[in-house]
Amino acid sequence: MTGQNGNNQIVTILGGSGFIGRYAVRALAKNRYRIRAACRRPDLAGFLQPMGDVGQIQPVQANLRFPDSVRTAVAGAHVVINTVGLLASSGRQTFQAVHVDGARAAARAAREAGARCFIHISAIGASVSSPAKYAQTKAAGEAAVLEEFPGAIILRPSIVFGPEDDFFNRFATMARISPLLPLIGGGRTRFQPVFVGDVAAAIVAAADGAATPGTIYELGGPEVLSFRDLLERTLDYAGRKRGFISLPFWVAKLQALLTWPLPNSLRPLTVDQVRLLQSDNVVSEAALKEGRTLAGLGVTAPQSVGAIVPLYLERFKPRGQYSHYRG
Repeated sequence: MTGQNGNNQIVTILGGSGFIGRYAVRALAKNRYRIRAACRRPDLAGFLQPMGDVGQIQPVQANLRFPDSVRTAVAGAHVVINTVGLLASSGRQTFQAVHVDGARAAARAAREAGARCFIHISAIGASVSSPAKYAQTKAAGEAAVLEEFPGAIILRPSIVFGPEDDFFNRFATMARISPLLPLIGGGRTRFQPVFVGDVAAAIVAAADGAATPGTIYELGGPEVLSFRDLLERTLDYAGRKRGFISLPFWVAKLQALLTWPLPNSLRPLTVDQVRLLQSDNVVSEAALKEGRTLAGLGVTAPQSVGAIVPLYLERFKPRGQYSHYRG
């Protein structure tokens, strides 16, 4: 291991086997932290252990809906990180249960355990005035976290991309079977996609003490791209030629309602996700001016979409992954 800052301190990562969590596990392991990767199914999280030395990474059971399990997972931890989040409610895993009540339970457990640092992953666009339940509950979760742990560090990323993401992979999958991709709201909504590895680097910096306690940081990548730009790049990287159909927001919401009986994994978008597309998702001018960004946490050369996404969308090409080697 190359890092020097962890000094074998214990860090509990709630959602340690999830998309952001697994990258945080790897980055923290390199920095010499001892890691409890807390998740609902630790028996399925064995893939995390080779990311560190023998015994350095331990999957443990915890579910934010059950505070006792959270208290057990964070007992004795120096740093607690909550990466758990939902893109869509399903069954008992609701926005309120996870984003608000679960976040509060995690922050309270960290405070009671005497943790020196609590890091909470939220999202750009979190606002009680948002029309989307996702953004409303993210904002309510931030308030709950700061109430329970006033010195908490909150990280708000824009769209997070990486090999396991639910954005580029979703639309590349759609392009396999659909002749048209939807330009919701004309495709004008702006995003600032951030690489999951850079989010993990920001988490490590915060754990190492580089962040100001009680502060909200906004994490965006090096480019601001429209929804249309992102779909065009998805098609280019996946080697697909598809047309676009412009859908007003109300039509997109109606379409989402009609697909409501389907599992979330099969739906193009939910009504709540369409509502999120009505607002830009970029780092605010206030955050830039105050240094509450990736750069403020020492991540000064974030990865671009073009440097990362083509590598994992290659599998969607018509002739399959590695087709270019066959000529």
